[in-house]
Amino acid sequence: MTLAVLCGSTGNDLGPGAARRLADELTAALAAAGSTTVVPVDGLDVAGQLREIARVAAGADEPLLLCADNLVAHPSLLRTLATEPAGRSTALVVAEDGGDLREERGRLVFAADGTTRFLGAISIAAADLPTLAAAAAQAADQAVHSSPTATSAEGPATATAQRDAIDVLLRALLEAGLVPIATRVRLLHAERVHTEAELVTARAAVAAVDEDSALLRLAVKEKDDFFTTYAVSTWSPIVTKLCARLGLNPSGVTAVSVAFAVAAALAFWEGSRPALIAGAVLLYLGFVLDCVDGQLARYTRTFGAFGGWLDTMADRAKEYAVYAGLAAGAERAGLPYAWPLAITAIVLQTVRHMTDTWYGALHDEAAARQSVGTAGNSDAGGGVGARLSRASNRVQADTGSAAYWLKRIVVFPIGERWALIAVLAAVSNGRVALAAVVGWGLLAAAYTLGLRSLRSLSMRVGVLDTVDTSRHRDDGLLVRTVLSAVKAGAPLITAVIAALAALGLVIGSLTGAVPDGSDVGMWVSGDLRVQQIRAGDASIWLIVAALLVLGAGLAARARHGGPLDWLVPAGLRAAEYLMIVAVALTCAVPPPVVYLLLFVVALDHYDLTARMEKGAPDAAAARARLGWDGRVVVLVLSALGGVATVAELLLAVVVGGSFLAGAVRDWRSGGKR
Repeated sequence: MTLAVLCGSTGNDLGPGAARRLADELTAALAAAGSTTVVPVDGLDVAGQLREIARVAAGADEPLLLCADNLVAHPSLLRTLATEPAGRSTALVVAEDGGDLREERGRLVFAADGTTRFLGAISIAAADLPTLAAAAAQAADQAVHSSPTATSAEGPATATAQRDAIDVLLRALLEAGLVPIATRVRLLHAERVHTEAELVTARAAVAAVDEDSALLRLAVKEKDDFFTTYAVSTWSPIVTKLCARLGLNPSGVTAVSVAFAVAAALAFWEGSRPALIAGAVLLYLGFVLDCVDGQLARYTRTFGAFGGWLDTMADRAKEYAVYAGLAAGAERAGLPYAWPLAITAIVLQTVRHMTDTWYGALHDEAAARQSVGTAGNSDAGGGVGARLSRASNRVQADTGSAAYWLKRIVVFPIGERWALIAVLAAVSNGRVALAAVVGWGLLAAAYTLGLRSLRSLSMRVGVLDTVDTSRHRDDGLLVRTVLSAVKAGAPLITAVIAALAALGLVIGSLTGAVPDGSDVGMWVSGDLRVQQIRAGDASIWLIVAALLVLGAGLAARARHGGPLDWLVPAGLRAAEYLMIVAVALTCAVPPPVVYLLLFVVALDHYDLTARMEKGAPDAAAARARLGWDGRVVVLVLSALGGVATVAELLLAVVVGGSFLAGAVRDWRSGGKR
């Protein structure tokens, strides 16, 4: 259900009949996009239109779709605006030099040397309606005092367009801090017309495009990774079209892709050469379906917050199930070090994903503040971060170049990870595949962490303080009620110290530096005998490490607004995961048990970020959580009591059960994709 406003344009030379027919066509297109009510505001001057828009926005409680009455476009473009996947505000634009807009990670900001031009249609999310009402009212007051005879060096048509109410409104929205998503025309056609000759030409351009074929191609991501672009997207639209004809929904395709990935993991576990080859093929086909579910959603415009959440959670569960299958298969073949490699891979990849999430949020926050002049521009001025930002933007703009693809490959995205696993598992074994994942993952982590840290320093903004910090830190009762009462230290520093302390313990255990530590040979030889923790110095090591890790809770109430504080969630995840591993190494917990606990805790953490990214309802936010601090305490006490294996199993059941119960409850109340 969407409300629409058809905005009048000024200075057009369209005859009354042509203008009326175009307005009728746009009204029908708005209705097809989901608008149940279309409010025309033509016949008014710019100030009058803006006041009417402010009035409509103030009384609305659903998304508002605004469109200029001289727009000629494929109707599906208006539907695309009205069905933005995450329910964000979005504007229709075209890539064109000389515009006054630029895309920043898909969001629109002002730019003197812009490469994007607004086409006169914008969808305002329900959450942004108050901003729209205030911006429209303020712009109306300013329009009363502006000159009605403004001219432009680019000609009278451009000057007229700049005086249209919807153009004035977009500028007012950007100045008010709203940063809409860019919906690009790409393979379709849209333009604003001012004469009947332009109208005829525009309609011919629209008619010349096969809209359905274009929509099928547009369902493919415009800028995807190398492997996905050349090994999947070249033929996945055929599968997408077939799924649409069969009436499958995106979540159904996601479920099938999970089945393929699980089958691949089982084949890797079996371990024979034919099984490894079959697993590689199944993994590739599962990844194709993983791309198809998103393409099907974009093609049919069937989106939902929980559908996006399910897709994110399924991606992580599939990948980590494959890691386990590779490790178990290598162990069956008598190959040492497989489980430690799988555990390293899941810890490394989860921590990397946490930095991806929060760096993305930081970049979006910087774009929003930049649009209203309240933050430094990472592209401006000197400094290493600014120079890196400019260089990165130049490379990203050079689509298809060797540097462009190298930049996208080196960060080790999911397509490259799955391709590497499939090829190496087929020609070698699971241990080699896992070792490659860890090696490339470490390189990618060092590259992205270094560059992003430098760029974030040049942005000079924070982001973690704009959300429920305690929730996204995953603080439990101990931190919230006891440790946070002491305000000490910088959040980033304490989190990093905690992670490094736990890491030192893990390294010490692996090298035998922990006095009286238990035998860790089971981790490398496949011997799964469970041993009781020995008394002595090992207990002291665990207690000291736990105290250092819990020290991160001392700064829970400090403002997390520093330019590097976006790393805090990832630091806490690293600290907890390494503490789990440290207890397991010291107490000889079987590696599969350790992996299971890491798996469910990681999914619980992904649940937090996926709900934030996809705008999914979060009724589960109110449920009690043990928190990272509570889990650390339980682990150390169980280790001292000699029941670490049982404790890790129970924690896996408790965390996994809480996550599943909350997800099912929210799924039922939140709807499906």
